[in-house]
Amino acid sequence: MALCHLTPPRSFLLGSSPSYYISKLKLKPTIPSLKKRFFSFSISAAMASASPAKKVLVPIANGTEPMEAVITIDVLRRAGADVTVASVEKQLRVEACHGVKIIADVLISDCSKSVFDLITLPGGMPGAANLKNSEVLESLVKKQAADGKLYAAICASPAVAFGSWGVLKGLKATCYPSFTDQLASSATTVEARVQVDGKAVTSRGPGTTMEFAVVLVEQLYGKEKADEVSGPLVMRSNHGDEYIITELNPVEWTPNDSPKILVPIANGTEEMEATMIIDILRRAKANVVVASVEDQLEILASRKVKLEADVLLDEAAKLSYDLIVLPGGLGGAQAFAKSEKLVNMLKKQRVSQRPYGAICASPALVLEPHGLLKGKKATAFPAMCDKLSDKSEIENRVVVDGNLITSRGPGTSIEFALGIVEKFFGRKKAIELAKVMLFVHP
Repeated sequence: MALCHLTPPRSFLLGSSPSYYISKLKLKPTIPSLKKRFFSFSISAAMASASPAKKVLVPIANGTEPMEAVITIDVLRRAGADVTVASVEKQLRVEACHGVKIIADVLISDCSKSVFDLITLPGGMPGAANLKNSEVLESLVKKQAADGKLYAAICASPAVAFGSWGVLKGLKATCYPSFTDQLASSATTVEARVQVDGKAVTSRGPGTTMEFAVVLVEQLYGKEKADEVSGPLVMRSNHGDEYIITELNPVEWTPNDSPKILVPIANGTEEMEATMIIDILRRAKANVVVASVEDQLEILASRKVKLEADVLLDEAAKLSYDLIVLPGGLGGAQAFAKSEKLVNMLKKQRVSQRPYGAICASPALVLEPHGLLKGKKATAFPAMCDKLSDKSEIENRVVVDGNLITSRGPGTSIEFALGIVEKFFGRKKAIELAKVMLFVHP
């Protein structure tokens, strides 16, 4: 299990020696006793002011909603939390909803004696029921509530797990709409996208998860840290409103059958972006192939979530696709750019006038340097947009230019995936999905 760590003085973070730390404070080496006493005081003061990383438990199960699990883990780790992902199954690997495979850090039994600052449950069915049936998890959450510590759940889990365990009595809570009646027997139900009552935090579904995760950061660390974390996510401010994509030079994307879509992943891929794209496209009944560009199926994503691909890229390359779409993440984008096989597939996709797309760092680090944005309008992660040769549309959250679709970051990933659904299946289908996920108000 992951351990808490104390943050050392900044000079140590930069790899400096203690003597350098002292010399920067202009202490003369001719008075070693004073230097020694000051060094001791400095370290003691720094260690006293440094707070341990907050310890968080995120349990997962077969049937867990992968967006709800991965977004929560990712955002909390961005805040500096020490997040333990624990499987309630007999093995570390869980088969989440929509065929997403996640490998946990530990088994829940390894956590039975551990103490956490926050325990937060993803939803999904039958995932929520599988979490509810874990005696170890039930005991941990009940103790968490009794001790006055933070506990949270989203989607089906507030009703199915927390409701069954009686930890929401007398509290206001929210959940996925179809579980509201069940929740009403154990809590005062509200329709808020995120509800905080005392130490209990609840939320509604996949489309509210990023808001939920940022609220958890605020509960653990305060508003300043929450704002610091949420900024680079490129979240939208009008939560629940219909999304907008910017389309130029429109062409129809017309696959022969259910669209076959390739989603490559690599070590360093942004796990939120990959998971949202895969999850939403599979909800739309697209045939999604997740391919690892590494030499094994399991990859370690940018915030240390372990995901398992369906196939290796060598195997995936034997087929043709109606769309190839790249998630971002700095390390993942760099791995894509170095993959000759993947770059050649993208070039063939462009030449054959079949759709391709990318989000976050990938438009700038993969598509641009390989000539795949030539003559096209695109957007990318804000800090990467200076690498784009045409910056005229970079402020748009999702840009479609003919057979190319690009987007900005984790907070635009749902809109990006819905934009793809819209191009293949129509706006009506995309809005239906957005409402089911509670990204758009039902």
